[in-house]
Amino acid sequence: MQRSDAERHSIVSTHRPYHCEDAPVSFKAEYIWIDGTEPTAELRSKTKVLADGAEPGVWGFDGSSTNQAEGHASDRVLQPVFTCPDPIRGGDNILVLCEVLNIDGTAHETNHRAALRTVAERFAAQESIFGIEQEYTFLTEDGRPLGFPEGGFPAPQGPYYCGVGAGKVVGREIVEKHLDACMEAGLAICGINAEVMPGQWEFQIGPVGPLEVSDHMWVARWLLHRIAEDYNVVVSLDAKPAKGDWNGAGAHTNFSTKAMREGYDAIITACESLGASQDIVMEHVTQYGSGVEERLTGKHETAPWNVYSYGVSNRGASVRIPWQVEVDKKGYIEDRRPNANVDPYVVTRLLVNTCCSALEKAGQV
Repeated sequence: MQRSDAERHSIVSTHRPYHCEDAPVSFKAEYIWIDGTEPTAELRSKTKVLADGAEPGVWGFDGSSTNQAEGHASDRVLQPVFTCPDPIRGGDNILVLCEVLNIDGTAHETNHRAALRTVAERFAAQESIFGIEQEYTFLTEDGRPLGFPEGGFPAPQGPYYCGVGAGKVVGREIVEKHLDACMEAGLAICGINAEVMPGQWEFQIGPVGPLEVSDHMWVARWLLHRIAEDYNVVVSLDAKPAKGDWNGAGAHTNFSTKAMREGYDAIITACESLGASQDIVMEHVTQYGSGVEERLTGKHETAPWNVYSYGVSNRGASVRIPWQVEVDKKGYIEDRRPNANVDPYVVTRLLVNTCCSALEKAGQV
């Protein structure tokens, strides 16, 4: 049927498309969670578009694709627990860290945050504070540490730790962008440095409480992977990324309670509690990350993985008491055993439970 020009104009006018000013305002929420990959869990994320003013609510995902469900009953639930500005997308966009739940609302077996929450609440009066030093290694897409020549090795470790200059430092652009992103997100990041092996770096989160340090660490890890992705660089949390005479990668965990920050007796009680029995030693170290035996060899500033020790200013001990803590007779301790790939929810739970139980029993609270 032929239409006149007037009829065509009328149809176009009546069915005109929306203009930008007519569209509803919206923003992006990047939902982040920890999957069920073994032996080391990995990060997953997906994007939800929300209307302006909306809160990021409960969402779902296919657990059969993340090692968290069987295909015949694969629905799993994402429960937001921490949000912050998204420094990658900017604007009003946000990052949303989630706990994984079953459809009946119970914590999924891979949800270690729920277990930490229970312990943290039980010992909340002791005011535990943590600082975690996250070491990591940049790799090329073929798995070679960044800065290692093809088929060979760089000069022995020595000039790389806190180094500066070409030939000593690689990957700084990514590291600086990551630091800026963490600061823009409002995370409790407190420093960065180049580490002992080429391509190896560290950032620190803290000092904050057990849930906060763990939440911030997982989001900081996600940001690191996401930024490195733009450079086709892989971020490895492997405990021993280069075999041979090279330092491994750890997540030294600094810990204190109110009593430890006020007196030295509580420092000693905490140190003694971590080695009170071989069962306690093994309970901790076997949950401190995959590959702990390869890293904790008694060499490269580590203690043997199955032998507990502590000492002042001793980086070859399982737990170090910083020299200034002995001088001041108060402060914190550093558990040097956790791997780079440790789950921060697990290491904080273990330290709070063991040390706070001992301090409570000793009346040092």
